[in-house]
Amino acid sequence: MPIPSHIKDHLSIPVIGSPLFLVSGPELVIAQCKAGIIGSFPALNARPQHVLGEWITRIKTELAEYQEQNPDAKGRSICSQSNLPCFK
Repeated sequence: MPIPSHIKDHLSIPVIGSPLFLVSGPELVIAQCKAGIIGSFPALNARPQHVLGEWITRIKTELAEYQEQNPDAKGRSICSQSNLPCFK
């Protein structure tokens, strides 16, 4: 299956950062995305449950600021291992 263009166009290389249980968090995901790969984390890492929304908001905000400062940079997609969609 080919990579959808709305994701492929924002990658430096077609790589997904491994979602590491108890290790992956916002800092790692943000660094992965800035490097031009898909950052990921297990949703279960965000505990208690309300923290997941906070993480996603933080990641989206920091990556939006980065993209604003670096308009030609690739790497805006994030994914969670849960049933959440990828975000641009």
